[in-house]
Amino acid sequence: MMKAVCRPPVALLATLALVGSVVATSATAAAEVVKLQSELKGSNEVPPNSSTGSGKAEASYDPDTKVLTYVVTYAGLTGPVMGAHFHGPGEAGKNAGIALPFKTVESPIKGSATLTDAQAADLLAGKWYANIHTAANPGGELRGQMMK
Repeated sequence: MMKAVCRPPVALLATLALVGSVVATSATAAAEVVKLQSELKGSNEVPPNSSTGSGKAEASYDPDTKVLTYVVTYAGLTGPVMGAHFHGPGEAGKNAGIALPFKTVESPIKGSATLTDAQAADLLAGKWYANIHTAANPGGELRGQMMK
C-alpha cells in the first residue's frame, strides 16, 4: 500500500518566496528622512556679535529623493535682512561660502532644493550653517549650525 505524500503546490511556495523578498526589500530600501535644526544667535557668528535678535532653522532631508526642505524664522534684528542662506562646508567657528541661497529673506523663509551627493554629505556631517545678514552685520547677524 502506498502512503500519500502531502506536498504544497509549487506555485504557492513561489508566491510566498516572492512576497517575502518584496517585504524584505521594501523594509530596507526606504531610507529615513533626517531632521536637522539650529538656533540662530549673534554669538554663533565668526566673529561673534552682540545682536539681541534670535531665530531658528528647521529642515528635513530625504536621502531617497535628495530633497532638503527648510523653514527659517527670525526676529529682533538690527535692521532689514540684506541676505540669507545656508553656508558650507564649514564647522562651527569657521566661515564658509554660500552653499544654498534662500529665494526670499522675509521670515518665515521656506524652501526646498535637491542637493548633490557632496552637499548632502556636508549637511549631514554638520558642516552647513544658516546665516542671516543685515546692514549693521554684513558678515552675518545670526548664525546656527545645522545639526541632527
